[in-house]
Amino acid sequence: MKRRGLLAGAAAGMLARPALGGKTQTLIFVPQSPLASLDPVWTSAMTTRNIGFQIYDVLFGRDEFMNPKPQMLSGYVIEEDGKRWTMTLRENQWFHDGEKVLARDCVASLRRWMVRDPGGATLAARLDTIEAPDDRTIVLRLKKKFPALPKLLSKFQTAAVMVPERLAKTDPFKQMPEAIGSGPFRFLKDEYVIGSHAALVPFERYVPRDEKPSFTSGGHKVLFDRMEWKMIPDAATAANALATGEIDWLEMPLPDLLPVLAKVPNVKIGRLDDYGFISQLRPNHVTAPTSNVLMRRAIRAAISQREVMDAVMGGDPDAAIVPMGYLATGKPEVDTAGLEEITKKRSVSEIKAMFAEAGYKGEKLVMLHTTDQPFYNLATLVVADSLARVGVNIDNQAMDWGTTLQRRSSKEPLDKGGWSVFVSVTPVPEYRDPLLGSLLRGNGKDAWIGWPDNPAMEAAYSEWLDAETPEDLTRLERKIHLIAVESVPFIPLGRYRPRVAWSKGISDPGKGPAPTFWNVSKA
Repeated sequence: MKRRGLLAGAAAGMLARPALGGKTQTLIFVPQSPLASLDPVWTSAMTTRNIGFQIYDVLFGRDEFMNPKPQMLSGYVIEEDGKRWTMTLRENQWFHDGEKVLARDCVASLRRWMVRDPGGATLAARLDTIEAPDDRTIVLRLKKKFPALPKLLSKFQTAAVMVPERLAKTDPFKQMPEAIGSGPFRFLKDEYVIGSHAALVPFERYVPRDEKPSFTSGGHKVLFDRMEWKMIPDAATAANALATGEIDWLEMPLPDLLPVLAKVPNVKIGRLDDYGFISQLRPNHVTAPTSNVLMRRAIRAAISQREVMDAVMGGDPDAAIVPMGYLATGKPEVDTAGLEEITKKRSVSEIKAMFAEAGYKGEKLVMLHTTDQPFYNLATLVVADSLARVGVNIDNQAMDWGTTLQRRSSKEPLDKGGWSVFVSVTPVPEYRDPLLGSLLRGNGKDAWIGWPDNPAMEAAYSEWLDAETPEDLTRLERKIHLIAVESVPFIPLGRYRPRVAWSKGISDPGKGPAPTFWNVSKA
């Protein structure tokens, strides 16, 4: 209640300030968290992903129903019993540095992406060769057929973006030195202030597809002259800027401020993403004490999803969904398998007994606590308090999101800059089946940050990839869910579907799990 009262006080004067007059063709957007990187392959951070879709293009996009569609491609042909894919690039595609998009650029981009993304690592394991026989043709020869390839290449959490070959040769574990893509917006590097300001303008040589736009697929037409991303970490300040007409679009207003924004005549509130996010706590699987599966189970038992969601979505309780497991297939026999291990209420003494069984003797647990992203901050506060109540020695290290992105890549011991857990989110569409669920994978050094090594999970995943009947797919999805319940690759903290707020001075944005700015116009 103190949190909500504070926010209400901060927002109390929002309606008193006059709206700014005049019209402009600059669209001003406030993202959910500060922009700390421009390389959506180096990091899976959502703000980087979101701006990445404006700067870079992809071979396959997705419509709002999550179906893959050719985007940079004019078409593709599957031959040799599904083991040879020949993809043809659309004509008249250019990079922002003036160079023509060539097939060899795309081959190099895919190779870099396959190193960083667990789904990409799966493709690499099934890949015999990938080559560019001419300027517009990409050929993949596979060891085993892979019918889900378009879906994999259309993924948007670590998207397979296309960049010039010279940039694609950047070490995958280092950030690209430039943000050069072939997307509808060109990034203005001279205006970029990390974590504070970014600006983009329409790319004059971009040729949209003819199809109707739908999420990251279709015709991406830019209908304004300039776009600015303003990072405003304080939620009430950001909401006030929207109310007074200083900004046009607030990606993720804090739920407690929605009732105030709803009273502003020039503001519209809506839900653009019908899928939402899984809030999750990611443990470090290579560093003690969280490398111990019994410790991870005890941590999960100590946390109430309802308490986390009440804190995160307190002002919009209908947006929270609990309980949440490890998949969101829509099949009860999958999604609820073993869920009692998550939902079971345990006493403090029972949870302490679980920690004792794990051999925990008060060792430090380092939590990376992101403070400048409200949803992460609130979830982390609940997690830290829940663990402290059962006697866990929490080293709660406050930092901004950019620092979290840097720190979480470290495999060093805790006393040398390492970490134990951190809170982030993952998009629900990536967990409608196991294909894109990076957090589930157990492929060790090739796994997503946290690096779980789980041969049983990898065997079930491989078997699922080769399954052909709906019955086998469901059976294996249930098996994968039960393995996750047992091994705890991450700790689901609940699911939420936040609302978006935008000015009535712009046309309604398109639907999808990430903001898209094409085909949005200003009055």
